[in-house]
Amino acid sequence: MKEVEIEELCRVHYEEFILAVDELRGVLVDADELKGTLSGENLRLQEVASSLLLKLDDLLELYSVNKNVEEALGMLMICLQVTSLCQMCNKDIAEARLHSALKSLELIEKDFLQNIPLKLLKKAVQKQIPIVKLYIEKKVCNEFNEWLVYIRRTAKEIGKVSISQASLARQKNEGIRSQQREAEDCSRIGFDEHAYALDLDLIGEEEVLEFDLTPVYRANYIHTCLGLGEKFREYYYNNRLMQLNLDLQIPTTQPFMESHQHFLAQIAGFFIVEDRVLRTADGLLSDSQVETMWGTAISKVTSILEEQFSRMDAANHLLLVKDYVTLLGATMKKYGYQTTSLLEILEKNRDKFYQLLLSDCRKKIDGIFTKDSYEQMIIKKENEYHMNVSAFQLELIGVVPDFPYVAPFSSSVPDACLIVRSFIEDSVNYLSYDPMMDAYDVVKRYLDKLLIEVLNDGLLNLIHGGCLEITQMVQIAGNIAILEKSCDMFLFHAAQLCGVPRRLLDKPHSGLTARAVLKASQNAAYNGLIALANSKIDEFMLLLTSINWTPEETPEHVNDYMNEVVIYLHTLVSTAQNVFPREALYKVVCGAFSHISDSIMTVFLSDRVKRFNANAVAGIDTDLKKLEEFADDKFHSTGLSELRKETTFRDCLVEIRQLTDLLLSNQPENFMNPVIREKNFGSLDHKKVSIICDKFRDAPESLFGSLSGRSTVQSARKKSLDVLKRRLKDFS
Repeated sequence: MKEVEIEELCRVHYEEFILAVDELRGVLVDADELKGTLSGENLRLQEVASSLLLKLDDLLELYSVNKNVEEALGMLMICLQVTSLCQMCNKDIAEARLHSALKSLELIEKDFLQNIPLKLLKKAVQKQIPIVKLYIEKKVCNEFNEWLVYIRRTAKEIGKVSISQASLARQKNEGIRSQQREAEDCSRIGFDEHAYALDLDLIGEEEVLEFDLTPVYRANYIHTCLGLGEKFREYYYNNRLMQLNLDLQIPTTQPFMESHQHFLAQIAGFFIVEDRVLRTADGLLSDSQVETMWGTAISKVTSILEEQFSRMDAANHLLLVKDYVTLLGATMKKYGYQTTSLLEILEKNRDKFYQLLLSDCRKKIDGIFTKDSYEQMIIKKENEYHMNVSAFQLELIGVVPDFPYVAPFSSSVPDACLIVRSFIEDSVNYLSYDPMMDAYDVVKRYLDKLLIEVLNDGLLNLIHGGCLEITQMVQIAGNIAILEKSCDMFLFHAAQLCGVPRRLLDKPHSGLTARAVLKASQNAAYNGLIALANSKIDEFMLLLTSINWTPEETPEHVNDYMNEVVIYLHTLVSTAQNVFPREALYKVVCGAFSHISDSIMTVFLSDRVKRFNANAVAGIDTDLKKLEEFADDKFHSTGLSELRKETTFRDCLVEIRQLTDLLLSNQPENFMNPVIREKNFGSLDHKKVSIICDKFRDAPESLFGSLSGRSTVQSARKKSLDVLKRRLKDFS
């Protein structure tokens, strides 16, 4: 029962399982069949693929070999490229193509060094690269050091060329200004079609300054490539600064006058090079560094100039140095450097320059005055006329005279004019350092100083020196008159050089003070001439005291002293007439005649003449008549009568003439009649007449005078004279 139940229970519960097992057993049979089939197929496949497997192994082995070969070729290619770059670098270095060599090194370092497969090669390349770089650095440093030597030697020539260019530019500017002045002068008289023509000669190309900066550029670039740019910039600056300090030392074995151009040209060349380096060397120099070097240089140069100027004792030396300093300033200003300090040192020494210039002119003028014989110049050739007369406008005539030509002045006049003109030109030249300065006023002030303190004082020293003959004094007075008129020419020349329009010179009070001073000196010369003439006349008048003042008979001829006086006066008038203006001639000759009158009167009053008689007075009257005749002749022949003067030469003798007329008068007592005295004897003084009348004896005194046929009774004239004497005593 139980078995049936168990069986029933198992059938219910395991029926599907039993069915599945049964199916599985059927599948197992199929699987065995399939396995057999597969095994057979596998055997057939292995038989077919065995030959192919052998070929696959060969192929895989070939793939491995190929890969190794490719890797080897790649490594070999890298090594070949590195060695090729190394060879190229060596070749560039050998041919001094350092930039290319650096490019090769840079390529090796960036692209190949880390990828070199051969350790030995990599190690060798790594070791050599710094060595090669150091070699390149030394190489460019050597080239740069050679350039430093070259550029210091060349800087002087660079400076000279640049300064000569500045000089040419200044000459062109002066030529243009000269043409402008000529055009202005032409415009005063009419339009000149050539005044505004373009002068192609004044248009030129500036010479290009050529100097080699290639070693600087190369060294700067290579150091930059090497990462040493800052080091090289410092090296460059320090070396150039040392060179500058050497250039700023003036030679002690050579005078500054001989070395100043080389010294200043060296400085100019140095900074022209630095300007080019600053502009083209890609940051090698900074503006501040150049300014620092220029500040050092300008400070040292001004210090040297100030010291050298203080030692100079000649104006032309100072002028030569100033001229080159001015050109240095113009050159440096063109390159953008500040040159104010140079102008200041020239301004500071301006007074010293004029002091030396005036001193030089004083020596020259004293020399020409000493050398001059003070005789009228005789000019025999036309070129001499133009050189001594026309050049200084000393004659107003517009045509060349016949030769030989006798000038109204002596040789010192054109020589003095030449010195004055040279003074003006030197003054304008010195003041040209500052185009903003009113140079005309400065030149005018110092021109006055020259004419007054040098020229005029020299003339006064001549006048008052007491060593001149009468003819020399006459010529000096004539020279002063011409120099006084030349003041306008001097002033015009100064204005022309300073670019001052001529119309400004026509304004009131625009002339030179020296003209009035020379005019006063001209009067001093006239007075000196009068004094000199009077002194000479006094020598002749000494003969008057030695004549016989009590002759027994009236002299038939003129006394010797009067002949000498007339000859001397003739010489004086003839000499002065050719040189003096008529007013001056009138003044001098009137002074001489007046002095003769005073001298004769003085002789009458002197103790040397104790007594005199009528015969002596008659002799004096004869002398006076000759002198008066000479006076009238010269007054008319010289043209002085045309001046309509109130006093003639004869009038200058009125006092001695009235005294002579009084003493020879038959009624001398009429002198006390106011009407007659005013009319006939107005120039006589009572006291003088009283003294002279006391000495007058009407009759000649001789030992046997009482035995003569003359009456012992006093003549009427003697009685009248006695009356005059008494009345004069009563009047006193």
